[in-house]
Amino acid sequence: MSDGLSYRDAGVDLDAAVRAKERLRELVASTRDEHTLSELGAFGGLYRVPPELSEPVLVSSADGVGTKLKVAFEAGRHDTVGQCLVNHCVNDILVQGARPLFFLDYVAAAAMDEQVVHDIVWGVAEACRQNGCALLGGETAQMPGFYAAGEYDLAGFVVGVVERAQLVDGSAVRSGDALVGLASSGLHTNGYTLARRIVFDAMGLGVNDELPGTGRSVADELLTIHRSYLPALREPLRERLVRGLAHVTGGGIPGNLPRILPSGLGATVVRSSWEVPAVYRTLQRAGRVETEEMDRVFNMGIGMIAVVEPRSAPAVIAAAAKQGVEAWVIGSVSPGEGVTYT
Repeated sequence: MSDGLSYRDAGVDLDAAVRAKERLRELVASTRDEHTLSELGAFGGLYRVPPELSEPVLVSSADGVGTKLKVAFEAGRHDTVGQCLVNHCVNDILVQGARPLFFLDYVAAAAMDEQVVHDIVWGVAEACRQNGCALLGGETAQMPGFYAAGEYDLAGFVVGVVERAQLVDGSAVRSGDALVGLASSGLHTNGYTLARRIVFDAMGLGVNDELPGTGRSVADELLTIHRSYLPALREPLRERLVRGLAHVTGGGIPGNLPRILPSGLGATVVRSSWEVPAVYRTLQRAGRVETEEMDRVFNMGIGMIAVVEPRSAPAVIAAAAKQGVEAWVIGSVSPGEGVTYT
């Protein structure tokens, strides 16, 4: 018997990787549609552009979950972060009017925990099914010595499509347009480095403790799934009611809304137009965070903003309500630059 080193001795269990991938096969297959042309295991995923489109434009985006994963590690819950990842990416291409076609994921860890990987990818597949896109493939990597034991990283890549004539790029936005804010489901996937510092260090709470003001545990609140706005905005986009969309992620409303406003236009946001959820009030109070900093770090309860003609605002709000998403007119577009709060 050889006493030489093996890959497993170095920390990489190839057999565990094979078993983990086999367990994922059914999850991936559950997201297939009539345009999926490849099976799990191919070097590249194959997907046919839907033939009914006359002038299709492919729209792509990539993102990660960030330090929200640290809460998942601490709580031992791994079936929600994959859903957050897919929904975040879907929202990013939705901003340009695109619907998702397919998704790819990347999971890297120090060692292959087969159940954890299964739970992560279960969440990815579940969100793909809910958003009507195929989980076309992905990658799992074991990197001992690079990641801490029991931790992993998670990233994803989405490709969607929109008819060129239906692209939403903000060029149609005009002064006087209304800002319709769609409610977030929580922190989504941004601001967790500050939130964790406040909750775990300043407040001294654990994941199973109740987060004051919310009536929920820290884990339940901080692991709430990032909302997909595809169902809420599908009808307004189809009816061409939307002139611009801003996904409120890192940078908050001030950092994201100006990205879709034409030169010479800014926005006025009325703080009293919606109630800031309790989790943000708790974080601000416990961390003694300035309001301007809260606005820059968190979504403050608004996860997506639709810029529409004032007469179209009630229809957009009603369409969101039909999908269980609250929405409000939170301000308007005005000459200037940046975002002004009143």
